[in-house]
Amino acid sequence: MEKMRMETPDMVSENIKKIEELFPSCITETVDENGKLKKAINFEMLRQMLSRDVIEGDEAYEFTWVGKKAAIVEANKPIRKTLRPSPEESVDWDKTENLYIEGDNLEVLKLLQESYLGKVKMIYIDPPYNTGNDFIYRDDFAMERKEYEEQAGLFDEESGEKLFKNTDSNGRFHSDWCSMIFPRLMLARNLLCDNGIIFISIDDNEVDNLRKLCDEIYGETNFISCVVIENDARIRSYDSLAVTHEYLLIYRKSINYKSNILDNPNKQFKYHDAQGGFDLYELRNRNSDFNINNRPNLYYPFWVNPENCDENGLYEIALDERKGWIKFYPQESQGIKTVWRWGKEKAQQNLNKVIFGRKAIGGWQVVKKYREASFSLKSIWQGSQFLSDRGTLEFKKLFNNKRVFSFPKSIELIKQCLLLSSKSDDIVMDFFSGSATTAHAVMEKNIEDNGHRKFIMIQLPEKCDKNGEAAKADFKNICDIGKERIRRAGKKIKEDNPLTTKDLDVGFRVFKLDESNMNDVYYSANEYKQDMLSLMESNIKEDRTDLDLLFGCLLEWGLPLSLPYKSEDIEGCKVHTYNGGDLIACFDENVSETVVREIAKRKPLRAVFRDSSFADSPSKINVGEIFKMLAPDTRIKVI
Repeated sequence: MEKMRMETPDMVSENIKKIEELFPSCITETVDENGKLKKAINFEMLRQMLSRDVIEGDEAYEFTWVGKKAAIVEANKPIRKTLRPSPEESVDWDKTENLYIEGDNLEVLKLLQESYLGKVKMIYIDPPYNTGNDFIYRDDFAMERKEYEEQAGLFDEESGEKLFKNTDSNGRFHSDWCSMIFPRLMLARNLLCDNGIIFISIDDNEVDNLRKLCDEIYGETNFISCVVIENDARIRSYDSLAVTHEYLLIYRKSINYKSNILDNPNKQFKYHDAQGGFDLYELRNRNSDFNINNRPNLYYPFWVNPENCDENGLYEIALDERKGWIKFYPQESQGIKTVWRWGKEKAQQNLNKVIFGRKAIGGWQVVKKYREASFSLKSIWQGSQFLSDRGTLEFKKLFNNKRVFSFPKSIELIKQCLLLSSKSDDIVMDFFSGSATTAHAVMEKNIEDNGHRKFIMIQLPEKCDKNGEAAKADFKNICDIGKERIRRAGKKIKEDNPLTTKDLDVGFRVFKLDESNMNDVYYSANEYKQDMLSLMESNIKEDRTDLDLLFGCLLEWGLPLSLPYKSEDIEGCKVHTYNGGDLIACFDENVSETVVREIAKRKPLRAVFRDSSFADSPSKINVGEIFKMLAPDTRIKVI
């Protein structure tokens, strides 16, 4: 019976196998730290195999820095960690398909390599900009505490913080940042589907280095754009020029696949007219911060002709009163009189050409035709919706006007990325989640286009400043803020749209990165004598639950963490069935043959038991024979 690894794959070994298949002559042998033979690559031979000319010397065009090789090793290094479910902190645990994961994103990305390999359509990240004042991740966890304190300037023994303040006096200022982001981008590429896209926010401090890193990881041919975003409307300068912009680097996974609407102008539209296909967007400004009190010029009535409707359900409208026509204003939101996005003059110019009336629940609305087929990506994004102040305003509105998080991105910025890269059922990931703006944007975009996108948020539980607004509001770390934002945003979206959000997924499953579920003996049983093993209570840690073990197995077997499952009692044993039979697990001691037969009769694709579920080796052999007879295609493993 096969034993589960309970650790992430050894990426180096996997890569060596791939090279051996293509270039067997480039494979040699060496000895490991224990003196055992292992396969290795003859890099000089490989270089020559990949060149038409004789290779001499070490000159080559490449981007490198101090610590690059170590960063590559770090990306490929297997870990013995797991993700422990936390239903009590989740929302709609049993139904939701969204994930919120607390932990170092490098280690979390490693754990997700099999379950989400090639499944993520869009990644957006807002990593540390390396301004000289912010904290970045330190991935060398092997150093002694004293050395860590001296080099990093930050060490919290209780919380195990993995951050350090990277000041510009650091001799490895840029190198440390490159070493931090490089392995994360490598692992992120594996998770993108073939037509996936990654968006990365950055500023002048590291945009040049980030571009070179992405060219190496994703390929120069997969570069789409370096968008300039005006994010500050104020004119201020601490030097010679006022910096009012930042950047958004956009790369696709592969140029061989259609990535998004930018590459696919012939997409299928819901609505059509003589000019082709189009989508509809409401002219009402859905942000109630813009209302009759501060934008009175945008509050005016339309009249709609209820007798003149075309095949798309669009009605003729006017800006002056007409006999038999129905007068209406923008729909209210929670008692607030909202306004139109356009002034009266622009609306007059587009009447019944671009904007029309449409029946809505509880009244009428104005919609505008939006032809994505004619849309082209512009390299400068301007507008109040992208300003950093907008992100702060949106966030504070959810938190009783308190600024418990600094400089969140605007929702519209992320929604613009979603528009350019994702469709209804795609998975969206953000592994520098921060205040969870990306999750908020996904939920809003889903209600706008009736989508079913799923999000995966990953965030290190950085401690909040004990003297800051967050701590005063009882938030211990950034993850607490992000989770609460999703809860409040989901609740508000449903309150504002009660009739159209019945099936909207605003929940999320919470998982927390932790050490392996298994004790050390599990990984090195051959180093223990039989009499020593008898003294061991279990190869599973005492504080681990069935749910911990179940989701740990899912990660190794490459199953998504968001699928439904049920737990039931069969003859006194708890049996867990994941996604209708993708996996059935029983972690009880002394599992009877009757229970084994019942599981086998259900013919799951995979079955998992605890190694100690069976009294002896003959019992294990009997389990294998039962499955051969009743479910020959089921793969069986033990932990």
